[in-house]
Amino acid sequence: MNIRLVFLFISITIYSCNSDKHSSGNTGNILPSNVFEYSDNIEPRWVSFENATGSKGQGGMENNGAKGHPCDSIAAGSSKTLLNMKGPGIINRIWITISDRSPQMLRSMIINMYWDNEEKPAVSVPFGDFFGIGLGKTAVYENVLFANPEGRSFNCFIQMPFKKAAKIELVNQSDIDLPMVFYDIDLQLLKRWEESYLYFHSYWHRDTTTILGKDFEIMPAVNGKGRFLGSNVSINANPEYKDCWWGEGEVKIYLNGDKEYPTLVGSGTEDYIGTAWGQGQFITRYTGCLIADSKNLQWAFYRYHISDPIYFKTDCRVTVQQIGGNSKKYVIDLQKQKVSLVPVTVHKAPVMIHLYKKDSTVNLEDPKYPEAWTNFYRSDDVAATAYFYLNRPANDLPPLQSVKVRTLKLR
Repeated sequence: MNIRLVFLFISITIYSCNSDKHSSGNTGNILPSNVFEYSDNIEPRWVSFENATGSKGQGGMENNGAKGHPCDSIAAGSSKTLLNMKGPGIINRIWITISDRSPQMLRSMIINMYWDNEEKPAVSVPFGDFFGIGLGKTAVYENVLFANPEGRSFNCFIQMPFKKAAKIELVNQSDIDLPMVFYDIDLQLLKRWEESYLYFHSYWHRDTTTILGKDFEIMPAVNGKGRFLGSNVSINANPEYKDCWWGEGEVKIYLNGDKEYPTLVGSGTEDYIGTAWGQGQFITRYTGCLIADSKNLQWAFYRYHISDPIYFKTDCRVTVQQIGGNSKKYVIDLQKQKVSLVPVTVHKAPVMIHLYKKDSTVNLEDPKYPEAWTNFYRSDDVAATAYFYLNRPANDLPPLQSVKVRTLKLR
């Protein structure tokens, strides 16, 4: 099925917390429930360099109506505003292509989004990571939220409502000029704003050396009412562990006052994205692994909670454990080489032997532990982009990390 038809089908359930509003006669819906229905609440606009304000009857005026301003440049250290629109409205699609798609540019340039004249951006994410894939890389792929048809463009289909105003900018924090950027932001002006509409947010974070026994935060605690839409996660696996499997960690989602233990918990990274027994490269609408490079110890995967929505009333926090595994003998050899690890379990099916102690480390050479698959806490270079909705236009999450952190050891 064509991705746009798929997204039209799911779009109403993404942005409304009340499923009772899904009847075709309700004009409060952002989109009509049937694609052939007319809605008096929406007025289309396309914003690009050919019509930077999206004004009615003002498109393509440069060069006497011929092709006059399809692209622009962004000098090193400067920014370019792509959208500055008064609301209410809703962004339906963002398409951008840039002439420099190097790892350095994809991580150095950031995309900022501001809603309702807030000073703090709701979105402040490295450009490449925002569009669905990390590691400063790009690839040919298509899923329900993002697409890169031939590896040369960046498409986002996430709908983004705004009540008073919307501003989107690119900031080139690299030390080189970006000669060409083309873009097209497709949106709708709304006559009516529904209080059930939520604001789109995105957060990116990298930990170049995760701490043993401490879960990596995909999304730190967010306060308010909203929806966790999903994330993409990228791994530079630590070569100290050689070819050990890195992805035994379980994704945990803490909801509505959860403290020590979460309400939602998975059973491993590959399980979380719908595959099993490791992660190879695959692409589906809601889950996938875009990079599975065992030679260079790099992986990039995603899961988007569209068909399995995750709403929260007061707060939400999302983490993933940093746990890997191999045979007990292999893990003992790593310990003898002074590689940092903490044993977690020995699993000789159907028995799972618990080993993890917060204040000490068990001796795996003890004969009471069978020769079997052994999980252990490990330390890797992990980054993630979280996508979520919130009932307010700004969040309290930390600011984006520096260019130095974002671009460290890109390969």
